[in-house]
Amino acid sequence: METRAAAKRKATAAAPMVVVEKQHPKRQRVVLGELSNLPTATQNQRKQKLQCRKNPNLKKPSPTESIPSSSQIDQPYVSDIYEYLHDMERKRRPMVDYIEKVQREVTVIMRAILVDWLVEVAEEYKLHSDTLHLSVSYIDRFLSVNPVSKSKLQLLGVSSMLIAAKYEEVDPPRVVAFCNITDNTYHKKEVVKMEADILKSLKFEMGNPTVNTFLRRFINVACDNQKASNLQFEFLSCYLADLSLLDYDCLKILPSIVAASAVFLARFIIAPEVHPWSSSLSGCSGYQPVELKECVLILHDLYFSRKAASFKAVREKYKHHKFKFVARLPSPPHIPRHYFETQ
Repeated sequence: METRAAAKRKATAAAPMVVVEKQHPKRQRVVLGELSNLPTATQNQRKQKLQCRKNPNLKKPSPTESIPSSSQIDQPYVSDIYEYLHDMERKRRPMVDYIEKVQREVTVIMRAILVDWLVEVAEEYKLHSDTLHLSVSYIDRFLSVNPVSKSKLQLLGVSSMLIAAKYEEVDPPRVVAFCNITDNTYHKKEVVKMEADILKSLKFEMGNPTVNTFLRRFINVACDNQKASNLQFEFLSCYLADLSLLDYDCLKILPSIVAASAVFLARFIIAPEVHPWSSSLSGCSGYQPVELKECVLILHDLYFSRKAASFKAVREKYKHHKFKFVARLPSPPHIPRHYFETQ
């Protein structure tokens, strides 16, 4: 005699097993060619990302939904959280002149080429903006203490993005994907070895705040008086933040200042006749317009392609409909001086 459950198990075991091989869409390779760096999302946000992957019709989170806004956090904790982040951005930042003092082969142009290519890689594998910013942060921090040859710079780039993807993404690409994206210039063992070298060099301190960390809070405050968030303004701020990755000069500026400057300039581009800074933005960021002037002017030059004009990946990315064509928005060629005066 056998129980119904035993009979069912027996029948199941006897049934032939059908294995369905998962089909992966073929990815187009992007090759760099020859050359002349917040904590992860919460569990609820991870579930939301997974649901979006399973059902493409679900609304994807907007750029400011990656972390809770200050209105969603108990107010007594807000100042403590951002005081901690401001402290961390100073502790875990790269050397501002590492190319001149540490590197012997890597140049400013080579760094910009690498960052521009990583923007393409992030788009190819649909990686989040946080992953891109962390990747560049890891690259700069590693180059601050380790001389790297010209031939190994791309290896450093893909290995840094691999680590950042593991840290930020729900479903990060595998090592072999990052080998393929270099047209198999590097083997799996080389990528894994460089990954270990990066982790050791950074002392496994992977959670440093980036421009995006502060940008989300400043966007939330800037949109606080609106019934619905202004997606054009959000995407334009993100576009300016991504452009800052190309410029080596931005390393000498704290990420929080770059984020505040991106919001300042985005508001100016959208409404040039209105003062782009407010008391609420000054209060939450801790910065007056005069403190943002240098960075705002750098970002404005990047926006007009006065700097890094030959690097197209970021600009092409934000010319598309899904980003509201913000890279095509017109802007006055100059910012009035009185906008930088203390209010």
